[in-house]
Amino acid sequence: MSRAYAIPATCMLLISATAAAAVAYWRCLTYHSAEENPQRKNDRTGVVSLIGNTPLIRINSLSDHTGCEILAKAEFLNPGGSSKDRIALYLIEKAESLNQLIPHTQSCIFEGTSGSTGISLAMVARAKGYLCHIVMPSDQAIEKSQLLERYGATVERVAPCSIVDKNNFVNVARRRAMEYGKDNNDDGRRGYFVDQFENPLNSEAHYRTTGPEILKQTSGKIDVFVHGSGTGGTIAGITRYLKPRVPGLRCFLADPQGSGLANKVNHGVMFSDTEREGTRRRQQVDTLVEGVGLNRLTRNFANILQPSGKCLLDGAISVSDADAVKMSRWLMANDGLFVGSSAAINCVAALSLARSMGPGHTVVTVLADSGQRHLTKFWNDQKMAALGYSTEPPESLDEFSQLL
Repeated sequence: MSRAYAIPATCMLLISATAAAAVAYWRCLTYHSAEENPQRKNDRTGVVSLIGNTPLIRINSLSDHTGCEILAKAEFLNPGGSSKDRIALYLIEKAESLNQLIPHTQSCIFEGTSGSTGISLAMVARAKGYLCHIVMPSDQAIEKSQLLERYGATVERVAPCSIVDKNNFVNVARRRAMEYGKDNNDDGRRGYFVDQFENPLNSEAHYRTTGPEILKQTSGKIDVFVHGSGTGGTIAGITRYLKPRVPGLRCFLADPQGSGLANKVNHGVMFSDTEREGTRRRQQVDTLVEGVGLNRLTRNFANILQPSGKCLLDGAISVSDADAVKMSRWLMANDGLFVGSSAAINCVAALSLARSMGPGHTVVTVLADSGQRHLTKFWNDQKMAALGYSTEPPESLDEFSQLL
């Protein structure tokens, strides 16, 4: 006969106290205090208080294969789903401090974006009492537009074209901001253009938050940091913070095919083989990867090239679309990580760097967003197969060619 035993109240109190202590201990391991990281202030409440202090996780399959510790900042765990939450909050709060934005005045935040920055801006705008208007290229995954609309943003999709064209998505966003409320200044309504590509506050956000977090989480034991570049804010901010504080640290760019940045870093000339006459498929960058890769220098990225001094980057690695697709499927099958396309190229580059150094080293990269924003393109197996890419997980990491 089974018996039911009553648990004494003192035991229940002990269990509750132990559980609370465990939770408190985990939070101490995972999060830093507001004094250590200005991204998280004591006076912040609501969803914006969750931005930053993301975990640094070990990618087990890549680490076990190489004998190195390959660590990734899990930025997809930010409340808006990407590392762009950091710059959205940082830039908006800077604008507020300069009286460029006043909440609850029908002021509107404008930006040209491939998607993730727009989603983060829309989330922070909604939380803080602003409108949001996002302009994006029409060839980006449709679910990004759908997410923006759920956050209440106005979404304007425009045909992809060069930055020198007045109808480029960035230029349209700038124009919309200038037009907004220009005859209604008395009521406090403002149009604020974020300008993430050229605004130095972008990289400053990562210099003040992401970089210090990585340094603390690794105790400064890093041999290599590798990351892609879209606006250049993340790689510039983290590189500028870590390089002077970690002796011997080497920093690398992970660049998708079609982007000219890798050639610029390695050879001083902005060029990609896919830009040869008669080979180009798309208007901007000839790649499946969204969010990174350019054929021009942004102010944020130029900040680490330093043409008048020493370049802070030690090299660049070009990653093919085929390897990016393979890596995304490998990580899902072997690590349970459902990552976006930019995270996939970061991991391909991290694998190559770890192999070149040999066992016993530490490589750090970033998982900027998850695959949930790429379901209709990068994670659509039918579309990938139609382009000639295998969507089956590789049987071995040996299928990835050595890129160094």
